[in-house]
Amino acid sequence: MVYCVLIACLEPFANGWVSGSSNVPGTVTHVCEHGMAHVASKGLPDCLPMTTALWGFAVSSFCVGGLISALFGGNLQEKLGRRLTIIVNNFGFIIGSLLCCVAVHQAMFIIGRILCGISCGLGSLVVPTYIGEVSTIKGRGTMGTCNQFLIVIGLLLASAIGLPLAKVPLWRINYAITAFPAIAQVFLMATCAESPRWLVSKSRFEEARATLQKLRGNCNIEQEFYDMVEGIHGAEVAGTVSNGHSRREGMDMIDSKEGAEINDTTDVELKAAGEDVADKENMSMLQVMKDPVMRRIGFTVFVHHIIQQLSGMNAVMYYSTNIFLLAFNNSQSMAQLMAIITTIVNFVATIVTVIVIDRFGRRPLLLIAEAGTCIFSVLLVIGYKVNSPGLLIASVFLYVASFALGIGPIPWMITSEMTPTHAASAVGAASTCINWCMNFVIGQIFPVIFAAIEGWSFLIFAVICLLSFLFTFFFLPETKGRSIESIARGYEKYRK
Repeated sequence: MVYCVLIACLEPFANGWVSGSSNVPGTVTHVCEHGMAHVASKGLPDCLPMTTALWGFAVSSFCVGGLISALFGGNLQEKLGRRLTIIVNNFGFIIGSLLCCVAVHQAMFIIGRILCGISCGLGSLVVPTYIGEVSTIKGRGTMGTCNQFLIVIGLLLASAIGLPLAKVPLWRINYAITAFPAIAQVFLMATCAESPRWLVSKSRFEEARATLQKLRGNCNIEQEFYDMVEGIHGAEVAGTVSNGHSRREGMDMIDSKEGAEINDTTDVELKAAGEDVADKENMSMLQVMKDPVMRRIGFTVFVHHIIQQLSGMNAVMYYSTNIFLLAFNNSQSMAQLMAIITTIVNFVATIVTVIVIDRFGRRPLLLIAEAGTCIFSVLLVIGYKVNSPGLLIASVFLYVASFALGIGPIPWMITSEMTPTHAASAVGAASTCINWCMNFVIGQIFPVIFAAIEGWSFLIFAVICLLSFLFTFFFLPETKGRSIESIARGYEKYRK
């Protein structure tokens, strides 16, 4: 299980690298002494001159790719399965990063970012789904935070490695590095197990059982497997599948003729069970919205994905260098160093989250995170107002730490933890689409807002975080230690 999760998390690492690759070397990418001239290299221009608005679009254009892939990602992961979808997803990273590396025109660079974004978006959907479906209930929190943890590692390394590469023509290497984890995952993911829940949803019961046993080692999987089949296909099918397997196990204790008869009967029953559910389709988004239980679950999940982006974290990660320029009187080197330290703070806080998520639960950590981001956004504005570099820097660091404690990982976790398998693709795709839409909005409009009102812009995020705290307090149930089916049953009161 741990091996499968870590291999799957090569995708969020690439995602984090794509997100952070434009931060530190961003200036030299689009603003340099010789512009489109071929001074450092005869084959490639020194940089790709862009206006502030165009660079803002280039930075956030990978969100357009994320939005595009979110629209078809749900159907793709249902058709191909979780494992094969993760493998196919890497080709966007490989092609896109290489386009950015050898770009000779602004459009070529933007297209490369969009292709990387397509992989970021599809990966943001399928990887949390895969992790949630292969993990045990007890370890689901720790496994789920690995997704965000690898994003943070990608951000950190992109900033740290981006600093020595922030010169002509080395900035191109920074954008090409994304291809390496993607190539590795193409080969390593083939050695991982498929999601047993997806196999059950396709009525491949024996294969699902064998896969679940492989993921759980020597543990007894019968109750977990029964609950899985019951939650997806109902108690009658679960009983048939469970009884059929029990009779198979008893065949070694009886004579061959009787064993053959039982084997034939079991095969017929399993085939009938498969035929009974073969036509059972996954819910579409329209069906999710019509169902009172799924509508409530979907609404809770969607709002938390909106919160994740509108809380302002990506504004900090995309443009932290510009924010620190305010504190250091336009000292570019100090601002870049502080941007790197910001990613280190994010990294350390995410480690803390990995350690405590299964001890404290999702809801308390999310409430603490939302309260923290609200408070430190206000302090950041105060630091800007009174021109206090120390308060400005401390506020940014503490804001980032608060975000990493809950707002970063938990929305992706609850998407897989709260959504039944038959609605997972529809809700997951819509959540990913919403998340990347908001990501694009922040990446596109924040430079304009920041240019107009600078530090005051974080007052907007403070208000959003306050409203987020209230929403989480009243609407989000605790998912720690609960199966997907039990969480869904908790919403049955809304069906009346």
